[in-house]
Amino acid sequence: MSQEKGFTLGEIARYLGIELKGDESTRVDGIASLKDAKPGQLSFLFSPSFRKYLKTTRASAVVMEDDHSGDCTMPVLIAPDPRLAWAKVSHYFDSRPQPDQSIHPGASVSATANIGKNVTIGANVVIADDVRLGDEVVVGPGCVIGEGCQIDSGTRLSANVTLYHQVTIGKNGIIHSGAVIGADGFGFAFDPEEHRFQKIQQVYGVKIGDDVEIGAGTTIDRGALNDTVLGNGVKLDNQVQVGHNATIGDHTVISGCSAIAGSTSIGSYCLLGGAVGIIDNLYITDHVEITAMTLVSHSIKEPGRYSSGTGLLPSHDWKRSTVGFKKLDNILKRLQRVEKKLQRPDDAKS
Repeated sequence: MSQEKGFTLGEIARYLGIELKGDESTRVDGIASLKDAKPGQLSFLFSPSFRKYLKTTRASAVVMEDDHSGDCTMPVLIAPDPRLAWAKVSHYFDSRPQPDQSIHPGASVSATANIGKNVTIGANVVIADDVRLGDEVVVGPGCVIGEGCQIDSGTRLSANVTLYHQVTIGKNGIIHSGAVIGADGFGFAFDPEEHRFQKIQQVYGVKIGDDVEIGAGTTIDRGALNDTVLGNGVKLDNQVQVGHNATIGDHTVISGCSAIAGSTSIGSYCLLGGAVGIIDNLYITDHVEITAMTLVSHSIKEPGRYSSGTGLLPSHDWKRSTVGFKKLDNILKRLQRVEKKLQRPDDAKS
């Protein structure tokens, strides 16, 4: 829906299935933050720390929890989860250009490709042999779709996405610009006789489920011994690296600049913060949250929230602390010796 089209608060309340306190005929034609909203726009209160802006906001209405609505003089939409309400109502005001459901004359499409109904293919696109595109797929300008790829209905590729051969993508996905899916995984074996590394051919592909979003500049390597697999509903931020043979379970979300090494298995409904690193051949169970900048060096078999590293310090304090880190092993050994000397004879026998 175009942002130029307005909606009444009554229409929005019914769409979201939430209570409205105020005039249901009030119209809004956009969304904005509490601080920046103008008349005619809908805003949201996500946290009590932003309540101060309720006194000065120019928004025509605000979505918030009921506990915070008492002091509001403007119309209020009562939502148990304002952030989820924001996610849903944002689709009302999506300003993305609509596909024209045509094939640009500058596109190169193989005669053996199977193209569905109402597909949009932009300028300078290359579609190789035996590719299958489902109905209403959008392929942005400059994309390259390798041999034998399959893209199911409703999936959209932004400009300059590259799919190597044998990549499968499910329904209603979103692949942002610069993503590369199906490049070779990083696999080499050292040959002592020839004194050089021998390449391990990456002979499997990449399989991606339905409703997956892949951020700009993200790379997903193809498999060496089995496919690299992303489940349904997975969301990858910009510049995420997924190594060969990795598997990511349904509805797991991974923030920007994170790197998952090869043959690692991540469960469903996991949350990874920015710049998380996971070494190879690990297992992470379902419902695990890993905070930003964490290095995961061993498998995680219990759900929960995990972190590594140290908190921010002034530089001079950090330098002093690093000296202490180097001494920890020696300190632990000394402590064990002291504890052993202090241990009672009866304890020693037990």
